[in-house]
Amino acid sequence: MTRPSVVVLDYGSGNIHSAAKALERAGADVQVTANRAAVMEADGLLVPGVGAFQAVMDQLEAVRGGELIGRRLAGGRPVLGICVGMQVLFTDGIERGVDSQGLGEWPGTVELLEADVVPHMGWNTIDAPENSVLFDGIRDERFYFVHSYAAQKWELTDEVTRRPPLVTWAEHGSRFVAAVENGPLSATQFHPEKSGDAGIRLLSNWLGTLT
Repeated sequence: MTRPSVVVLDYGSGNIHSAAKALERAGADVQVTANRAAVMEADGLLVPGVGAFQAVMDQLEAVRGGELIGRRLAGGRPVLGICVGMQVLFTDGIERGVDSQGLGEWPGTVELLEADVVPHMGWNTIDAPENSVLFDGIRDERFYFVHSYAAQKWELTDEVTRRPPLVTWAEHGSRFVAAVENGPLSATQFHPEKSGDAGIRLLSNWLGTLT
């Protein structure tokens, strides 16, 4: 069986090579690059993200990452965002009083978690829909989170699409969006590459959706 091709977008964010290794273990042929042709031709694109919202947006802009993501999605080509790579898919993010514009693929604001202890660091359970593809076989597993900010509301209400978005939640002080499956665009707030066998299974599940 042919292994699906995946590009891990190399735009200066950390944690890229651990994500690439996890994808390889899950069954993908992986390139780490920001080459436009490679990004557009791959079966899947993974967008990692570590650090501050605005810094990640600046780094993405430097390699025209937002345009590449948008073009893939317009053609129905799968994209997976991880951690801040998920957060920047929302309309904006507020960190330390600074409101930064995101990519706007989903309406909503990424804000500081309402919790006694921040950052949220460590293993946590999730509440996934029963028909989730990403969490098939792993809905009862724990996943590894490292973040202080998250989208705490799901504001996309348009259900005209054939497949309404599937939203997975987690809780740390308050509920927040832990993952989204929305047509070709998927994302996780946690790090699959740090989540042991459950994370590899999630990546394998995502690879199974690639065409």
